[in-house]
Amino acid sequence: MSTEERIGRHPITPRRVSFDWDRTPLHWIPDEPTATHVINVLHLLLPAGERWFVKVFKEALPLVGDPELLKDVKGFMGQEATHSVQHAYVLDHLAAQRLGTEGFTKYVDFLFGNLLGERPPFGAPVPAREWLRFRLAIIAAIEQFTAVLGNWVLHAEGLDRADADEIMLDLLRWHGAEEVEHRAVAFDMYQHCGGEGLSRYARRVEGMVVTAPVLLYLWAWGTAYLIRRDPQLAGRLRYSLREHNRAVGKGLLPTWRELGSAIPRYFRRSYHPSQEGSLRKAVDYLATSPAARAAAGAVGRAALS
Repeated sequence: MSTEERIGRHPITPRRVSFDWDRTPLHWIPDEPTATHVINVLHLLLPAGERWFVKVFKEALPLVGDPELLKDVKGFMGQEATHSVQHAYVLDHLAAQRLGTEGFTKYVDFLFGNLLGERPPFGAPVPAREWLRFRLAIIAAIEQFTAVLGNWVLHAEGLDRADADEIMLDLLRWHGAEEVEHRAVAFDMYQHCGGEGLSRYARRVEGMVVTAPVLLYLWAWGTAYLIRRDPQLAGRLRYSLREHNRAVGKGLLPTWRELGSAIPRYFRRSYHPSQEGSLRKAVDYLATSPAARAAAGAVGRAALS
């Protein structure tokens, strides 16, 4: 067994972190509003999205017959619930700086709460088990991208060179490290519950075929929304691929190749997400993250009291 595989068997545990946003500026990457808001789309999508992950996994828990997978899934659910809460606090911080997000997040809430809710939308005649499997496939596909993004932000030295706000960087890297840490759980959950043989693989492909274009659309729309309503820009800037690519060139955003190549990898029949990113890098960051260390200290003090 490789070092990475041995590390991967460590318990997946929620870290009850907290962040102080009082000193974080609206443009937390100085003089880079486009890069700032491209990344800020995470805060628009994740509160509702990760709450939805937890709800779907709760529905699927009775189908899990593997005790080790069950432990990982429960750890995953705890981590995702914490991510949702912490990104929601960033939305509050944006609102306090006169950048309201409700006009966008109501559509995200509708997507996860209604279109992808417990029952198929519009009364579609899809059997309950198949609808659950489809939503598990969607989550596995989304987690493919979150693992890629998590690995990217752990290595994104361009954000350090740009003097990005250290609190926001810690949030992103703590979250990114946990995404790499649990990178295989949603995939393993889908493989365990997703049926047999060719139909299971076909549904996995279907999950990515649906997920990738929807995520791209939401990200472009969300970035344009934030830039258009940014009170410090006052309508002087619009989202453009030119500005986006300039930020990519400075190492402030992942390259299109990094994101796009995640899709054909996922389509390989032999693919497993344990191949994504550096688990060692993730574990090392979680050992040094100010927020994660503070959370671990609080747990230790509570255990001694």
